[in-house]
Amino acid sequence: MRRTEGYARRAAAAQPRAKATIPAVLRRDDLGFPTFWTIQISAWLCFYVWGSISLLPNLRLPGALLGNNVFFVSLFVVSSLLRPVCRSLMGRALSWIALEVRAFAWSLPGGIIAGFVIERATLLHHPFSFPDWLGDAVRSTFILFVWCSLYFSIKLWQQSIRERDRLLRAQAEAREARLSALRYQLNPHFLFNSLNAVSTLVLEGNPPAATRMLAQIGDFLRTILDTDAPRETPLAQEVAFTEQYLAIEQTRLGPRLRVDMSIAPETLDALVPGMLLQPLIENAVRHGIAPLVEGGTIHIESKLNGARLQITVQNSGPARSRLTPPSDSAGGIGISNTAERLKTFYAANHKFLLQWPETGGCEVTVELPFRTNVQPQAAA
Repeated sequence: MRRTEGYARRAAAAQPRAKATIPAVLRRDDLGFPTFWTIQISAWLCFYVWGSISLLPNLRLPGALLGNNVFFVSLFVVSSLLRPVCRSLMGRALSWIALEVRAFAWSLPGGIIAGFVIERATLLHHPFSFPDWLGDAVRSTFILFVWCSLYFSIKLWQQSIRERDRLLRAQAEAREARLSALRYQLNPHFLFNSLNAVSTLVLEGNPPAATRMLAQIGDFLRTILDTDAPRETPLAQEVAFTEQYLAIEQTRLGPRLRVDMSIAPETLDALVPGMLLQPLIENAVRHGIAPLVEGGTIHIESKLNGARLQITVQNSGPARSRLTPPSDSAGGIGISNTAERLKTFYAANHKFLLQWPETGGCEVTVELPFRTNVQPQAAA
């Protein structure tokens, strides 16, 4: 037993060491950008290979290979030493011209030193030559200046990607907060109306209906609280949720409330915002059916309109000859809340229309992009 525990401890202790042995060069940051040394080593190796290939015709000249190797090693070392300088310059929020001027000011002494090292390394094959040293210094300065410019360009590009990612995250978090606020605004509104309905049943001397309605309200609220409030839900689940609400209203209104559903089977998997239908139907019942002595019918329909999902909620009632946008309607919090949620979800990629047909009643039409939670399979 002790031996087994010892093996377990050694295996657990070996795991962090195995992770620590991963070279830092191979690691990436949170956005997947390679490290500085990955880019530095890879770029200089490619430059070295290119320079060596171009040297092939002159490879037999004395000191050619040594000078080529010293040239690239010197520039690699000096450019690595310039990295902290360039990083410090990036932290000062300077303009591009100011960065380039300072980059040249630092590249000049680096190029002079690199040119001197190159010339000293080739003294075994030819005497010191001032023109050769000056040429090597100018060429080294130019290459180091280009290196600094590339460093600034890559860092600025990475900063722009990070800023865009932070902005997108902030916008997504703000949108989620707004959707949550709108959704939580619906629940107290529904609860207030439902408890008023229970109170009415009690005052009307119908305790069994009030008791049944309280049980239905409890089941309805349990459905809301037991779920994790997904942003989008299949239409089939939304319809089932709506049927729970309609059962509550039918307990209150009895035969005065009639429901007609026409849900196309191909739309059942379509993703829609959670609690999309309930406030629309609540508005139809409260303003279209409940005030009428004879009651009325609520018609709920879903169908595909090309590549879009179209949902219609219509209630019977007296005719009204005008067309009103959702924000101007007298439908209360349910209509305006739904309109705001759809704008937050889909921006301009949706339609939300509230109208009064000539035949009477009120009709709400919602048109959304048709998407399902079933991922398409790849072709074999």
